Amino acid sequence: MMRLDKFVADTAGMTRSQAARAIRSGTVTVNGVPVRKPEQKIDENHDTVTTEGRPCTYRRFRYFLLDKPTGVITASKDPHQPTVLDLFPPELRRQGIFPVGRLDKDTSGLLLITNDGEFAHRVISPKSGLAKVYRATVEGSLTPEDVERFRNGIVLADGTKCLPAGLEILSEGECLVTVREGKYHQVRRMLAAVGKPVLTLRRLSVGPLSLDPALAPGGYRELSEEDLCTLFKLLHM
Repeated sequence: MMRLDKFVADTAGMTRSQAARAIRSGTVTVNGVPVRKPEQKIDENHDTVTTEGRPCTYRRFRYFLLDKPTGVITASKDPHQPTVLDLFPPELRRQGIFPVGRLDKDTSGLLLITNDGEFAHRVISPKSGLAKVYRATVEGSLTPEDVERFRNGIVLADGTKCLPAGLEILSEGECLVTVREGKYHQVRRMLAAVGKPVLTLRRLSVGPLSLDPALAPGGYRELSEEDLCTLFKLLHM
């Protein structure tokens, strides 16, 4: 059960106070009957709610694909720096969304945002086997020996052994890196380990999801039913 004002705020893009005013004005109905009490409890999964004649559809879990820009940190809140959640409107932030994994401040590209903890856990887990593909520009010239070291599993400067990964050379100083785990600053550290410091880094895909060319940096879209079906199947959900 959920308070009516919270339901209307979450589904109609209103603040809680705006939702309460709309309810008191008589423009909100529950199962066809106008209701004027913001505190009234409803069954969000079965009751039919309208605002000014428009149906309000409740979705417990939300899933978004964000094109994260550089200069924004992957965090839910920070008192000093802009975060990825600052790119979303208040009515979505109020639904408890958070980033799935992280991209560092200077890395751009695909980042999933959700309020489904189980989904996030499975995406992040190396057991999922989801491939994450990055495009990097580096200092120096990439070589076939670098490709072989990635294939065999890079050992980082601190002795950490990475799982075998893909390195595809696009040009002398540009490559695609494919990993199936998510160690801290992993791609940057892997390329540094072969003497090729990263200049720019952008995540292009996570599993079957790729960056949407229609999105500008900072833009986002909700995952489609087709996206979710494919992902849930891969994640055994």
